Amino acid sequence: MKYWILLFALALSMVHCGDSSQVKEATEVEEEPEAMVQSKYILAPFTKSTEYPDAKIESMDYSNGKFSFGVSGDAYKLGEQTPDAPQKMCANSGQGQHIHLIVDDAPYAAKYVAEFDHEVADGEHHMLAFLSRSYHESIKTTQASLAKKVTVANKAITDSEDIQGPMLFYSRPKGNYVGKAETEKVMLDFYLVGVSLGSDYQVKATINGEDHIIETWQPYYITGLPMGENTIELALLNKNGSLVDIPLNPVSRTFTLTADPAE
Repeated sequence: MKYWILLFALALSMVHCGDSSQVKEATEVEEEPEAMVQSKYILAPFTKSTEYPDAKIESMDYSNGKFSFGVSGDAYKLGEQTPDAPQKMCANSGQGQHIHLIVDDAPYAAKYVAEFDHEVADGEHHMLAFLSRSYHESIKTTQASLAKKVTVANKAITDSEDIQGPMLFYSRPKGNYVGKAETEKVMLDFYLVGVSLGSDYQVKATINGEDHIIETWQPYYITGLPMGENTIELALLNKNGSLVDIPLNPVSRTFTLTADPAE
């Protein structure tokens, strides 16, 4: 009788040990930390650029389908190469420094002279013009830009008022980038009117579906972009992370990266 009691106690002990092991394994699985999700794309601040503190757009006129800008500055000249362009390692215009003209949410037009023909449809528009370095980085001073809400009729501005903001305009990337020098690092640049980033506002850059929050107004290098089509959406958010209810917000652009067959 004692023999059977001993066997029963031993079997019961083994069952309990088995249950304890299973519970321990389940606990270990539940407590295992989640894997870190790595970003596909990296945003790094742009290197310091040549400064043009006195560069200025003094005036803008649009009549008979032709723009005329008054541009001044001791060092800044339209059509000249920005001195540090070779060090930037990003797309650079061989035609030199220029005006970026943005009408509503359309891609900008690059203009290398102060007077040029340009078609603008009749109606109300939000219009931004700013002076750009030869590698398409905007000069981010108030005097180097003009932001206007305009009415156009018969190829002329018939009414105009300053945009007080807040507003966000998309500038770069844009178009087609070819070869390692242009595709390895792509510049992200945008323009703000009447708004400062930080405690009250931020910009969300959604790169091929991946969100990045930007709290400093400056250009950035984007690395990790694949060849082919890429899409970036920029959105101005308030301090609560909600979309600011303003015109042209958000705005997106699709651009293309292409390998150079010769490389």
